[in-house]
Amino acid sequence: MLVLLPPSEGKAPSGRGGPLEPESLSLPGLAGARAAVLDELVELCAGDEEKAREVLGLSAGLRGEVGKNAGLRTAGARPAGEIYTGVLYDALGLASLDAGARRRAGRELLVFSGLWGAVRVTDRIPSYRCSMGVRLPGLGALAAHWRAPMAEVLPEAAGDGLVLDLRSAAYAAAWKPKGEVAGRTASVRVLHAPTRKVVSHFNKATKGRIVRSLLETGAAPGSPAELVEALRDLGYVVEAEAPGKAGRAWSLDVLVDEVH
Repeated sequence: MLVLLPPSEGKAPSGRGGPLEPESLSLPGLAGARAAVLDELVELCAGDEEKAREVLGLSAGLRGEVGKNAGLRTAGARPAGEIYTGVLYDALGLASLDAGARRRAGRELLVFSGLWGAVRVTDRIPSYRCSMGVRLPGLGALAAHWRAPMAEVLPEAAGDGLVLDLRSAAYAAAWKPKGEVAGRTASVRVLHAPTRKVVSHFNKATKGRIVRSLLETGAAPGSPAELVEALRDLGYVVEAEAPGKAGRAWSLDVLVDEVH
């Protein structure tokens, strides 16, 4: 199983250890595309601060993020699973998983990123600010920049198992599973049951809890249909829509009343 996650806008501080080693990151086929984004982002943020804030969509109160990006090459790095914070990652609680579940997380979780393309939670990265919706002056829209390299690399990363897609729309734009891979992909959204609407907090927290439950139990669904059964066994209320055509992903709605 491969689980596709969005990153978090807010991030923990960089580590105190060694700096980024780009060659050590997973999915080495993305190395060239990563280097292009890193080069332009560092150059942009080392120059005109106001221009950098405008490009990155940052308020004046977040001007410190520009300086952080300028120092990406020398900042200490730490596992991506420690860098990403926020509602989904709080609910996932990687640090409190047992050893077996943490090993599964290292194998199965893939976090999408405007800067790195996609990384595993064990990859060591510095804290940064660069969403997938950014349009860099030289490279253009990052989602478009990542599509070709992702199309080359992600099918192999997906292997022959289930792909559980929990990404938000901006990050889903960087790679859309196609063909045979799409047929074993399940895209999940979380609905507030009384209103049948997507509510950000419910959506993020429940997705984090779903991933944690799957990791803790060692569940290994091999298809979207098996995922539906696994989630129902875990107590989730799931409505599933199988694709009408071959080469399309499944759509799953998880209904929740409230999240504590």
